[in-house]
Amino acid sequence: MAFSVLSSANPIIIPSFSIQTSFFPKTSQLSLNKKIKRPHYTVPNKVVSCKATNNGNQNPTPSSRKTNETTYYYSPTATKIIDFKPPPFSKLRYRRPAHLVDADYLAEFAKAVNLMKDLPPDDPRSFMQQANVHCAYRNGAYDQVGFPDQDLQIHFSSLFLPFHRMYLYFYERILGKLIGDPDFVMPFWNWDAPAGMTMPAIYVNPQSPLYHDKHNVSHQPPKLVDLEYNGTGKEITDEELVLRNLKVMHRQMVSGAKTASLFHGKVYRAGDKPSPGPGSIEAGCHTAIHMWVGDPREEYEEDIGNFYSSGRDMLFYAHHGNVDRLWSIWDKVQGTMGEHMDDINYLNAAFYFYDENANLVRVKVSDCLDTKTLGYDYEPVEIPWLRTKPVPRKLGKKGGKGHGHAMAAEIKNKNIIRNVFPIFLDKTVSTEIPRPKKSRSKREKEEEEEEVLVLESIQLERDASVKFDVYINDEDDEAPSGPEDAEFAGSFTNIPHNHKHGKKLETCFSLAISDLLEDLDVEDDDNIVVTLVPRRGKGLATVGNIKIDYIRE
Repeated sequence: MAFSVLSSANPIIIPSFSIQTSFFPKTSQLSLNKKIKRPHYTVPNKVVSCKATNNGNQNPTPSSRKTNETTYYYSPTATKIIDFKPPPFSKLRYRRPAHLVDADYLAEFAKAVNLMKDLPPDDPRSFMQQANVHCAYRNGAYDQVGFPDQDLQIHFSSLFLPFHRMYLYFYERILGKLIGDPDFVMPFWNWDAPAGMTMPAIYVNPQSPLYHDKHNVSHQPPKLVDLEYNGTGKEITDEELVLRNLKVMHRQMVSGAKTASLFHGKVYRAGDKPSPGPGSIEAGCHTAIHMWVGDPREEYEEDIGNFYSSGRDMLFYAHHGNVDRLWSIWDKVQGTMGEHMDDINYLNAAFYFYDENANLVRVKVSDCLDTKTLGYDYEPVEIPWLRTKPVPRKLGKKGGKGHGHAMAAEIKNKNIIRNVFPIFLDKTVSTEIPRPKKSRSKREKEEEEEEVLVLESIQLERDASVKFDVYINDEDDEAPSGPEDAEFAGSFTNIPHNHKHGKKLETCFSLAISDLLEDLDVEDDDNIVVTLVPRRGKGLATVGNIKIDYIRE
């Protein structure tokens, strides 16, 4: 597996590495074998991490646990890299919601997973080697060639969605090959719709190979998933939770995702610092699910609650199947990739995977922008969040410039800081942010620019579990707004993923607020009040600056 970023002038290759977490900097090195000291499969009850041998190009990657174990992996003998071409197909394969699959399908799925788990540990298609893919791409195991101080990270950038699309694609192809069914598809967890808002039953049977014992036992069915989960919070009814989930989805898929950079995340170019900034669903519902399923009995909520171990849980693949489906829906709802489609760094970024025949394959982002090109699509299901828009708790009087000023006066009664950065998030903090433009025309908002709140230089330890909410003009201290309200702009969330050098995570987070300001009837205001509410990991994060920007794509 590998990643490369190419510019039209000077191709810069970030070194390749295999699915087995062995490094492939050059074709001549593809035949090197590494000593197996203590592979994962021999110590299932030990705390091990996704580590590569340090041969001058690789960096041992720690797990979030405090462990002195060193794990070495077998490096395959591949000497040829194949450029990806979708295999021919006569009909599209349709992935189904996990809660709707039948017994015959489930038997085939279970058989395929069992066969994958039975593969030799040095087979790049084996269960643990495939699980290691997610660890290797995330935990800073590899540096960028030409930029030894910049490590490679897939999350918190525009590469998040295409990487996971192809990760699942090859995983699915391997399973199909093992049972002799080229039309095999994995199911998706339809957690964005009421019918799918419980953990799918096929993953909670202890007798099934799909079962994983490291889950939050209090979140077994019929418990409903919380797409703004933070580990705490007041109890609400199932009806209230479903409605809140739908409003959260509307914000992350529609009103808060009008441009490619807001939905996909910031473009990641060779030489850039890692983690330039996540998109709306990566920072939101995607990470909330990881937290909600993760096992609180484990120190760092392994397995799915931590990036290094997520791939060991079959539910991870159903979860990311839905994330991939949401990307395909976003393409239809918003209908534009904006600047991403013109950015050669984005389109030529490449990943390396082993296919169903154990061939090493190079895939570019430009190869995977359309699921139909890859031969699959998603079974149509209801999408109720499309029509479930958040509303303000206190509806303003439309058409009155004075309303905005009156609201500002109300909010000034709060304890607001001004121009004091960085903000240390050990408690709820409100700060006043100036707006460079106000009273923009409908054409400016719809055809030209999206008003965006930008939180810059967010810093925290990578192994910290952190979540904080962002509210705009939330004037009620006694009963603050919740994620279901229009005052709620979004949440920043991080789940643990340690780093080889102990480097802190530094990233930024952008939130679309054009619709929000219109809903609150404060478009004429000179300033807005931004409130940051730490929900998880109080005192573990700082925000270096907050500003308003305008995005045109």
